[in-house]
Amino acid sequence: MYDWDMKPRLSRISFTEHLNSVDENYFQHMLVSFSFSLLMFKGFFACFIHAILPFCFEKTGSNIIKDMHESMVINRHKLSSKNQ
Repeated sequence: MYDWDMKPRLSRISFTEHLNSVDENYFQHMLVSFSFSLLMFKGFFACFIHAILPFCFEKTGSNIIKDMHESMVINRHKLSSKNQ
């Protein structure tokens, strides 16, 4: 599930393989990745506060995950199917 083991990939590092697979150039990918990291930080903060104060941010973390999934997976598949 997670791509923690980088050893097999080091021999074939490619700056374009992943970018091509998501149909983005380097700077587009950087902006999208930064935006996702900010959303993850927001989700982390909301979940952290929720752990201490359960009445706060009751659905914020799960809503962020749903929105990120829609942006990362569902919308990307819609775009790729339109381009084919």
